Amino acid sequence: MRARMDNSVVRSFSAGLSQKGVRNHNERLLLSLLQRHGQMPGGDLAKLAGLSPPAVSAILKRLELDGLLVRGEPTRGKVGKPSVPMMLAPGGVLSIGLKIGRRSADLLLMDFKGTIRTQRQFKYAYPVPADVFAFLAACMSEILASLSPAEVGRICGIGVAAPFEMWNWHDLTGDDADVFMRWKDINIPCEIAKFNALPVSIVNDATAACHAEHIFGRGKEFRDYAYFFVGAFVGGGIVLNHSVYEGRKGNAGALGSLRSISPLGESKQLIDMASIHLLETRLSEVDIAPERIWRHPQDWSGIARYVDPWLGQTAQELAKASLSICAVIDFEAIIIDGAFPNDVRSELVERVRRYIVNQDTRGLIAPRIEAGSIGGNARAIGAACGPILSQYLLNTNAGVAVA
Repeated sequence: MRARMDNSVVRSFSAGLSQKGVRNHNERLLLSLLQRHGQMPGGDLAKLAGLSPPAVSAILKRLELDGLLVRGEPTRGKVGKPSVPMMLAPGGVLSIGLKIGRRSADLLLMDFKGTIRTQRQFKYAYPVPADVFAFLAACMSEILASLSPAEVGRICGIGVAAPFEMWNWHDLTGDDADVFMRWKDINIPCEIAKFNALPVSIVNDATAACHAEHIFGRGKEFRDYAYFFVGAFVGGGIVLNHSVYEGRKGNAGALGSLRSISPLGESKQLIDMASIHLLETRLSEVDIAPERIWRHPQDWSGIARYVDPWLGQTAQELAKASLSICAVIDFEAIIIDGAFPNDVRSELVERVRRYIVNQDTRGLIAPRIEAGSIGGNARAIGAACGPILSQYLLNTNAGVAVA
């Protein structure tokens, strides 16, 4: 992590304010700086934010009174009074994240610093709307009952991460397909409002994973990068000017839809060529229960002979896709993560690096290929980031905050 934010970020956080929005913007600015850099005294914050020390001191006092900040241990310099660093109060904000995935729904309660306080999981063959909302309602009741009234009052909302147009998954037939198609006509916030009054935010699941990596992982190291999350279906996200860019309709970074070509010359998408679903299919063909992948998410050693060829194809596809997106924006890095063991992630990243070297890069600046750091829980964590982003942190791609 860099010790200081570069000037372009400070300008992005500080420019274009109206008098009406100054307080809100400046509070978000200081919270964002503390989230990115960790604890620091008011004087250092003032320099980073481009605000006067008295203004920063007043804002910090307000945020401390509101329970959003706490004081660290005083540190003594060479002269003068000891410096008192300020930091985010872990319990100052709580948020709930729900990931609706191909094989499971994951619900968690997360605090301001990204610590997961509690988590629940619901596994299924495919997500049925009524079952998913029943799971959410039951778990919400359990979680809220376990908290104090003060803690309940700190919950800022529910973030939901779900695949874009997930009713278009094409491998279901018959009654299963009919039940699954019900998602097309469901308004998720309205369904949740039937049993809970908290504000609800919706985000694409791969974009949510990108949010998690950006806020709590390696995203702090880069200004502009693209992100791949390899789950049952591969997806992605993009970061511009130190903020995740969701796009006009929330579908920016739909990297799973990048064009590809099958070994038989058929026109395909990346999602068809680089998803864990392909590994599931191969295991089924050799009479190995594909659930083996999800039952043991951190140990695929027993299926290594099938994982290896999948890794080779996935790495080759991600290498080609990485260069394709760098033809549009010269990203400094490509971050790769997924719902697989850490050793599989490391091997995948290393293979992508090797494939990149052998690709035709004329007219391109080859990006760094780096491993993500959050793992399979990234989508649920990113879902919980949604309400926190919209209410407390700045987004340089949206002027004030993510809506």
